[in-house]
Amino acid sequence: MTERLWVFGYGSLIWDPCFPVERRVLARLDGWQRSFCMASVHYRGTPDAPGLVLALDRAEGHFCHGVAFLVAEGAEDAALAALRERELVSSAYLEMRLPLADPAVTALTYVIDPGHVQYCRHDAETQAQIIARAQGERGPNRDYLANTVRHLDDLGIPDPDLHELDRRVRDISP
Repeated sequence: MTERLWVFGYGSLIWDPCFPVERRVLARLDGWQRSFCMASVHYRGTPDAPGLVLALDRAEGHFCHGVAFLVAEGAEDAALAALRERELVSSAYLEMRLPLADPAVTALTYVIDPGHVQYCRHDAETQAQIIARAQGERGPNRDYLANTVRHLDDLGIPDPDLHELDRRVRDISP
């Protein structure tokens, strides 16, 4: 029997998976944290005015709560193709199969390549300034942040840092 395909979502995949889902469950990935550490030059920014999007950044002793999606049986190849087209648009993400702590499955996961030119680390105020102003082919960067916060809240996954960042962005945004 072929192993089923699980995908770990921690940002926009939570509310916008690009594949048919058979089942979704809350999940935890150890050793990584959700972070606005990727400059977005396509979806939420441009090459001239990059935005910021979430990525998983390796962080020993930390963890990230998100959603594990079981891809609908028979849709695995199409799901992989759609995910690769969406997530590997600039090669800043690395595609990895990582063991989730809960549920105990191995999931396809997209993590930041810390050696890639789009990898960045900014303090919270700089993040807020960038996110408040950036816009790309999928819309304003601030909408991406707000959607993530809202959907994490709906799932019962608290993220105080994202709430504070969202507040800062709303204070800056027109």
